[in-house]
Amino acid sequence: MRKRKSFGLFILSAFFIGVIPADAMHPPGTRADTNVYVKPVYEPLPLGAIKPQGWLRHQLQIMRDGTSGHLDEVYNKVKNDNGWLGGKGDGGEETPYWLDGAVPLAYLLDDKVLQEKVLRYINWTLQQQRPSGYFGPLTATEGKNNTTIGVSNAAEGEDWWPKMVMLKVLQQYYTATNDTRVLSFMTRYFNYQLQTLKACPLSKWTEWATSRGSENIMMAQWLYGITKDKKLLELATLLESQSFAWTTWLGNRSWVIDAAAQQNDQHWMRRHGVNVGMGLKAPALNYQRTGNKQYLQYLHTGFTDLMNLHGLPMGIFSADEDLHGNAPTQGTELCAIVEAMFSLEEIIAISGDPAYADALERMTFNALPAQTTDDYNAKQYFQVANQVNIKRGVFNFSLPFDREMNNVLGMRSGYTCCLANMHQGWTKFAGHLWYTTAGKGLAALTYSPNEVTTKLGKNNTAVTIKEVTSYPFDEQVQFNLTMAQPVAFPLQLRIPAWCTEAVVLLNGQPLRKEKGGQIITLQRTWNNNDQLTLQLPMQVRTSNWGRNSRAVERGPLVYALKLNEQWETGHDEVEGDYFSVYPKEDWNYGLPEKVVQSPAQYLKVSAVQPAAADFVWNLAHVPVTITTTGKKIPEWKLVDDVAPQPVTNRNGVYKGKVNDKEEVITLVPYGCTKVRIVAFPVVK
Repeated sequence: MRKRKSFGLFILSAFFIGVIPADAMHPPGTRADTNVYVKPVYEPLPLGAIKPQGWLRHQLQIMRDGTSGHLDEVYNKVKNDNGWLGGKGDGGEETPYWLDGAVPLAYLLDDKVLQEKVLRYINWTLQQQRPSGYFGPLTATEGKNNTTIGVSNAAEGEDWWPKMVMLKVLQQYYTATNDTRVLSFMTRYFNYQLQTLKACPLSKWTEWATSRGSENIMMAQWLYGITKDKKLLELATLLESQSFAWTTWLGNRSWVIDAAAQQNDQHWMRRHGVNVGMGLKAPALNYQRTGNKQYLQYLHTGFTDLMNLHGLPMGIFSADEDLHGNAPTQGTELCAIVEAMFSLEEIIAISGDPAYADALERMTFNALPAQTTDDYNAKQYFQVANQVNIKRGVFNFSLPFDREMNNVLGMRSGYTCCLANMHQGWTKFAGHLWYTTAGKGLAALTYSPNEVTTKLGKNNTAVTIKEVTSYPFDEQVQFNLTMAQPVAFPLQLRIPAWCTEAVVLLNGQPLRKEKGGQIITLQRTWNNNDQLTLQLPMQVRTSNWGRNSRAVERGPLVYALKLNEQWETGHDEVEGDYFSVYPKEDWNYGLPEKVVQSPAQYLKVSAVQPAAADFVWNLAHVPVTITTTGKKIPEWKLVDDVAPQPVTNRNGVYKGKVNDKEEVITLVPYGCTKVRIVAFPVVK
C-alpha cells in the first residue's frame, strides 16, 4: 500500500478543481442512495471453527494467563461493583472493551473457565434488557426513581457509545453458540434506536458515539444479513447521517491533508487515531448497504493517502493521539492498532480486496507485538518507530501528560482504554484467518498456524484443514486436508503483493505459479489426505519512509536494528508500576547507499531457530535475522528523548559527517524489539 496508485478521474478532478469541504457531512448521494444490500464477498467463520496452533496458540495462551483472562481480577475499574453486572461501578467502555477480546479468546481456546467468566456479563446484559429495547447498566434516573428507560423518557438514558462495543461482544458470542437470545435482543434494541435517535441523536451524550457510529452501523447490517428486516437498513442510514463523515473525508482528500497540517484543538476528534482506525470501515459499510462502488474508491483513496501522509514502517499510521505525520519519531496508540486491524478484517470480507489483507498482516506482525510485554500484563500507550529508549517523558506526541507516562510499559500507564481494548488484536486476527466463499468454498486470506473445520461443497461435507507453517518467518504454508469422502469446493489463497511469484504444489507436484497481489481459486475435487503447499519466496528489499528514511523488509516483516535491552522498574503514585527500557549498544547507524541499491547482495538472511510452539515475540526467540553493514553518524543524538531523523538531500542521502568504518549490524523482526532503529538514514 506504500506506492502511490492511479486514482479514478473523478478523484483527480475533485482534487484539482475543488475538494469537497471537510465540513460536508456525507458523500454525494448517501441519503439518496437506494438501499441495495450487497452480500459480503467473504463471510467470517463462526467463532471457534478456527483453532490457532503453534506460535499463535501460544500467544493466545499467554493472553489468557495474563490480563486478557484476568482483567476483572486485577484492574479495579472492571473488578469493583461492575455496572455491566448490575453494580454501580464501570458502566462505560472499558468492560465491553475487555469482553470484546476475552469472548473470542475463550472460544478460540475452548477454555470453559473463561467462557463461564464472560458469560456472567453476557447473561446479565441479555436478561436485563428493558421492555423498550434499551439495555446497559442501570442509569442514574433508573436508580433514583425506580423506573426503566423507554421511548418516552429516552433522554434519561446514557451514552450510545459503550453499547456499540457490547453489541460486538454479543455478535461474537452468537457466532460461537447460536444463542437466539442475541437476535431477539438486538432486534428490540435496534427498534428502540429507530424510534428514539431523532430525538436523542448519537451526539446527545458524547462525541465518541458520533465519531464511532460505524460500529453501530456494522452491527445493524450484520443483523440484516440474517433477518432481512428492512428497518435495519433504514436504521443504518439514519446512523450514518448522524455519524462523522468518514466516507467523505477519506474520499475527498482534504481531511487527511488538513490532519497533517493542523495540530491544534480544532476538530481534533477527526484526527483522533482510534476514531480513524474505526472509521476506516465506514466506506465499505456504505457500499455494503447501497451497492454504490464509488464508496470503495473513496476507501482506496483515503487509506492510500492516510498511509502516505501519516504511515510508519511497521504498517500503522501515527496516532499520538492525533494523526501526526510520517516522521519515524512519532507515536502510535495501541488502541489505534487493534481497531484498524478489525476494520481491515471487515473491509476484506465486504470488498474481497487482497491489498487490505497485505496491510493487515503488516500491521499485525510488526506493530502489534512490539507494544506489549511478553506476559501481556503491561503495554505502551504510545510506541515509536525509531524508539531508542522507553522512559518517562514528553517525546514528540500530540497528547503529552503531565506525568509523562505515555511511553513506558505499564498496566495502567497512559489512558487505560488500551489496557482494556488491546485484547481484541490477536484474537480477532486469529478468528479471521479463514473466510467462507461463494460456491460453498473456503478462503485463506491471511496466514498463521491453525486448524479449521467447517462444512463445504454442495453436500455440506465436514472438512478439516490443518495449516502448518512458521509464517510470517518462513516462506512455506502447508495445508493438510482431512475429510470422510471426496468433496468438490473452491479453495482460495491470497498471494501477497510483496511476493514476485508464488508456487502452488499439490501432493508434492507443481500445480500453478502465480504473481503476487491477487487471490487465486483452486476449483477441484479434494481427497482425504490431500496436501496443498503454498511457497511464497521472501526476497529482501528496502522501502522509503518519512524524511527519506529506509526500512528493510522480508515478506510481511519489517526488520529493525537489534539492540540488547536494559530493563528498569519504576512506580508512579497514580499509574502504578512500569518498565523503562534502554539500549545497551549504540543505535546511531546509517544504512550504506549500496545496501539500498542492491539489497539482495548486501542483506544476508539467516535462520536462527524455528518459531516453535513456545515462541514469544522477543529477542531471545528471534527466528530469522538479517545481517548487513552500517556506518555510525556521530551527530545523530537524542533530542528531548527522541532521535530526530538526519536531514538528507533530495536523493535521500545524508551529507553530514559519517564514520569511514563500516560495521556489521544485525537486524531482527520489528515485533521482537522494544528499543530499535527501523527507519535508517542512508549514507554514502
